[in-house]
Amino acid sequence: MIRRLLAGTALLSFLALGVGGLASAPAGAASSGRHALVGTFNLQPGACFGSAVTGTYFRMIFPNGSVANGKFFDNPDSTCPNKAYTLAVPGAQGGFVTGKYQPNPVPAFNAQGGALADGIVQPQSFTAIDFSIATNQKDPQTGLAVPPPAISVKNGKLSGQVEAWSASWNKLYFNQGSPKPNGTTPGLTAPLSGSYNAKTHAFVITWTSQIVGGPFNGFTGLWHLAGTFHPAR
Repeated sequence: MIRRLLAGTALLSFLALGVGGLASAPAGAASSGRHALVGTFNLQPGACFGSAVTGTYFRMIFPNGSVANGKFFDNPDSTCPNKAYTLAVPGAQGGFVTGKYQPNPVPAFNAQGGALADGIVQPQSFTAIDFSIATNQKDPQTGLAVPPPAISVKNGKLSGQVEAWSASWNKLYFNQGSPKPNGTTPGLTAPLSGSYNAKTHAFVITWTSQIVGGPFNGFTGLWHLAGTFHPAR
């Protein structure tokens, strides 16, 4: 009988500790395991090695084309054998930042219409006119307010949004975000995805964004970003 009473007491004590532990667990302890990556995604310059292309680059898909098969627009100024790839070189800030904006300078263009933004990437020639990238609180093409870029990771897989991603070229702006500033995903526009190595901080990010309006209406930008993430301090 005594042995049974002791066993019962021990069981009740264990249950009480368990309930107490659950009650005192911090909110979100059973979270999804996803956490935000806030800082600078330092970009690796794009490079071509024969038919292989690495690092950070941009491609543009013709209307009615596909991500897998194109047809892809050839940039005659590309330094790659395959002119469908326009390579990127990191800008003055090393890459793009999450949690804040990297806006266009004032003025945003030179007299020839070339883009002057140089924080994320250095301006690159695209059909003889420089284009570049910025993120602004108000999207310059649509005039809509957009959040700063936000990216998170879970089990090495990246997700997030880059609504504010804006390309400037020939005194024109082209929203290249995903989703678009109104939350839509027209045409081939697809969510941001990618991979992240927690030990080395190496990342690869891709997304597609259909151009709406302007001289390239219906074309789709394909973005491939690679490099190393540096958390904000």
